Amino acid sequence: MKRKKVVSVMLAAAMVLSLIACGNGGSSSKDSKGDSASADVPTIDQIKVGDDYKDLKADIKILTNRTDIVDTKYKEYAEEFHKLYPNINVTYEGITDYEESLTLRLTNGDWGDICFIPTSCDKSDFSTYFIPLGDYDTLNDTYNFVTEKTYEGTVYGIPNGGTAGGVAYNKAVWKEAGITEIPKTPDEFINDLKTIKEKTDAIPLYTNFAAGWPMGAWNDYVGIASNGDPDYKNNILLHTKDPFTKNEENSGPYAVYYTLYTAVADKLVEEDPASSDWESSKTMINNGEIGSMVLGSWCVQQFKDAGDHPDDIGYMPFPISVNGKQSAASGGNYAYAINKNASSDNQIASMLYVKWLLEDSTIFEDEGSIPALKGEDLPDSLAEFDGVELLSDNAAKEGEENLYDDIRNTAEVLSGDYPVGTVLEAALYGSESLDDIMADWNEKWTSAQESCGAEITE
Repeated sequence: MKRKKVVSVMLAAAMVLSLIACGNGGSSSKDSKGDSASADVPTIDQIKVGDDYKDLKADIKILTNRTDIVDTKYKEYAEEFHKLYPNINVTYEGITDYEESLTLRLTNGDWGDICFIPTSCDKSDFSTYFIPLGDYDTLNDTYNFVTEKTYEGTVYGIPNGGTAGGVAYNKAVWKEAGITEIPKTPDEFINDLKTIKEKTDAIPLYTNFAAGWPMGAWNDYVGIASNGDPDYKNNILLHTKDPFTKNEENSGPYAVYYTLYTAVADKLVEEDPASSDWESSKTMINNGEIGSMVLGSWCVQQFKDAGDHPDDIGYMPFPISVNGKQSAASGGNYAYAINKNASSDNQIASMLYVKWLLEDSTIFEDEGSIPALKGEDLPDSLAEFDGVELLSDNAAKEGEENLYDDIRNTAEVLSGDYPVGTVLEAALYGSESLDDIMADWNEKWTSAQESCGAEITE
């Protein structure tokens, strides 16, 4: 498969998430033995796909959120892998309410062999569910974004490609509205949405509020996109007093929610956000019924595939500038992880399949994502990020690896989709000003900092 070069900035990914400590052993071409999980399972760097474990027999199941391609693309990958390993059968189970369902299923251990690690899974709990994939220093030389699922030098999940943060939009709609330049500030974006409303029949900004989880995407822009600093999320924010306060430049966390609140208050979103529908929205933006949606770049290929106008789908940086410069966060998608409670045969078969997907399949071309394997170019979907600095969050300081999650979960801010939903609802019904909401979030953040033992230095 043809491989391209990744820009060097993408190789600087750094975020720390914790996972498990399970033993691993060396690779060999012999069959694994035994029906229960074993410390003899090799790490992903120790196996050679197509050479090792040719006689291994296993039936493995993968849980995925991609219900739309379980019977198409994913089936094709399984069939292609089966040609290399005729005795290994791979099946997929698509889950519509993935986060909620998998979070519950993880606790009983009977969920299959491979899954995408749910965002709701606390770092401290990862060791309960997953086996190590390898040593960080080794795997970081091969794969992008491995720091995101690394704890104490061990990697437990490798992302299914990567994305950049921005805004999906229909180029034909924006052209019809006469907009020729990509917005770089919240107010420029709002003005463009107003123009779309005035000059087209499209919904300027579709929130997908009813689905819930798309609202959580707004939280992703609180870090690098709103500050231009890779240290902000995991280091600075944790020690900042009143981080949701407005500044003169209209950047920082306040600017993110200002963009949403203003768009809703000015009626630039769907008429009834509570009745929005995720699956149909993909077709709507493809057909030009929607002007834009705030989601990670992973959505682009889905929108392209949803109708007859794939070339109309574009992707722009999130409209915030810091000192006149835009930045965008890059990070991994959902990460593959292997069940700690699976048999050793199934764990080895899973390790083989994950490595094949990451290095030999066409999954990254098919989904338009940043490849997991280092040494490849950005996808065409990020063509409009020319001049935008792509960064990844730096790791937290030693001893503070869990502090971000602890504070946000305690404060119930930047956690899930519900807090963002309160912003939308307040704007929709005029029940509360954005300044009042942000003041409340500042108070909750400060209280959480105190209870979690975070020193305020900023």
